[in-house]
Amino acid sequence: MKNLKIKEMAEKLGITSRAIRFYEEKGLISPQKHPTNLYRTFSEADAKRLQAIISLREIDIPIDEIKQILEDLDLGGKDDLLYSLELQRSLMFAQILELKESIATTDEMIEALRNKQGIKWDRLFELTKDLRRQKNARASWQDLWNFDDRASFHDELVLEKHSPFDKHSNYEHTLQQMVDWVRADQHELGIDLGTGTGNLAGHFLKKGVQMAGVDQSKEMLKQCQSKYPEYETKLGNFLAIPYADRQFDFLVTSYALHHVTNEQKTLVFKEMQRVLKPHGRICIADVMFEHEEKRQEYLRRLKQTKQEQVRKEIEKEHYADLSKLLIWFDDHGYVTKVQQMSELVYIVYAVPIKISS
Repeated sequence: MKNLKIKEMAEKLGITSRAIRFYEEKGLISPQKHPTNLYRTFSEADAKRLQAIISLREIDIPIDEIKQILEDLDLGGKDDLLYSLELQRSLMFAQILELKESIATTDEMIEALRNKQGIKWDRLFELTKDLRRQKNARASWQDLWNFDDRASFHDELVLEKHSPFDKHSNYEHTLQQMVDWVRADQHELGIDLGTGTGNLAGHFLKKGVQMAGVDQSKEMLKQCQSKYPEYETKLGNFLAIPYADRQFDFLVTSYALHHVTNEQKTLVFKEMQRVLKPHGRICIADVMFEHEEKRQEYLRRLKQTKQEQVRKEIEKEHYADLSKLLIWFDDHGYVTKVQQMSELVYIVYAVPIKISS
């Protein structure tokens, strides 16, 4: 391709000359300039770079991120591009889910009017209040645990014995028990939420079961991919699982549910149901308290024995109330079984007896 002037390049790419000048001002592109008249000329390499910029802007990646991506690509890397694309996909899924929820609310309003029932504003208020709650729940999620920094030694960490609060006690036995309970067939497809470095999913993969995994830490997923290259993973979190509806036969998650608040857990279970097929089963392992009284009793005991650091650690996390978890499953048509694996770690296995609509 011969070198083009700015107007010719703009016409070729279907954008304005002003847009090209803007990208130049932001340091995304540096076309050659004629030494005397300073007219810009654009090479084939410039055209490809502009195509990259336009494509990334089209999916709403910010200018600052694009600049970092291009610098990484100039050095022969692709990690920044991959991370930005995966992060953007995760954000898009959250937007899709919120849009679907808004459409469902609008449909209910339309249906009420078509049936000449009139809009029941108290009902509508509750629906929109629920929409706001779900949006706020997704928006308020934060990574408070710095898993990117811990990824390189995570596997060693979970196998160490921690006294007196060892939340990974019987770690391997717990993972194996989950696999035994799920009893996945090789023709089934499972998903591991909060997959981390892939320790739980690895047990299923070794049995020839196809798995997909989701985690919010890019460094954890790098470790995971190095261990299980065939394992499909996506950047995301519990509140907006980056998969389409009804894809999976079963869902597992280990030592991760406490990373969402009690209010967010309701949204998490809704998301689990969304990505599962109607018969999809759920298996969860985590630190849990039998009920709130047990949690308070445990915290009092820690205070009496002056284990303040452990008490603070437990108070800052969102360990589930097992009794409330079981009530949710019962209300939504599941039969459950529970096994206590250590003083505080439980496995909950839930199988639907009523097919979800």
